[in-house]
Amino acid sequence: MNKKQILGWIGIAVISFVLAIALPLITPTPLTAQPNVNLLVSAAASMKDALEEIQPIYQQSQPNVNIRYNFGSSGALQQQIEQGAPADIFISAARRQVDALEQKGLLVPGTRSNLANNRLVLIVPNNTTGINSFFNLADARIRRIAVGEPRSVPAGQYADQVFKKLGIFEQIKSKLVLANNVRQVLAAVESGNADAGLVYATDAKISNKVKVIVAADEKYHSAIVYPMAVIKSSKNIPAAKEFVEFLASNQAKAVLKKYGFIVS
Repeated sequence: MNKKQILGWIGIAVISFVLAIALPLITPTPLTAQPNVNLLVSAAASMKDALEEIQPIYQQSQPNVNIRYNFGSSGALQQQIEQGAPADIFISAARRQVDALEQKGLLVPGTRSNLANNRLVLIVPNNTTGINSFFNLADARIRRIAVGEPRSVPAGQYADQVFKKLGIFEQIKSKLVLANNVRQVLAAVESGNADAGLVYATDAKISNKVKVIVAADEKYHSAIVYPMAVIKSSKNIPAAKEFVEFLASNQAKAVLKKYGFIVS
């Protein structure tokens, strides 16, 4: 091999070396796919339809976040969280349950806020006539009144307050049929297994089998507020915070309003 050929091979080697160093710098590095994040939201049963509609809207911009819901009575969900059941976010239908978790140090500080408000209404099956006020619940023809279990269901607690403020509790207490959550109350009235029931305005709105007789005067019960917060034991606190922030966005509020929730 002559000198000219040797220099040629050296030149090729140098060029190859330079390219090996430079190419990674000028070639775009493929974006690393974001790992999937799983969020479990424990929420009051009355939030079911609105939250299920919000989920795909959020995932359009956050496709790597998988959201699952655990719906039930606020009191039962509170107990689950206290006993160590997994949950990233808690949305209650009353302050009391979130207050309890906060007092026990189970919430991420600074993440609590009020999501929405609601109204308590008296409902009856569509074919019912002659009922126009809460006082009619004492009538002999009203045999079963469905309400949430007051010890664990906020709607039941509000109903209990209304009955006592109106002075009709003693007259109707033998007629009360207790349900595990507000959606069970709605189902009981829809099926005719109860002659009347007390649910949230948002629950009545989704049903074509019941009609609203009257909304309870808000001075007769505690304010119906839906507080939410991130649970301290969450393994995905940053993602949980982002979803809570989204629930307070105008986009999420529009869905809540559609289902009858009162948002500011």
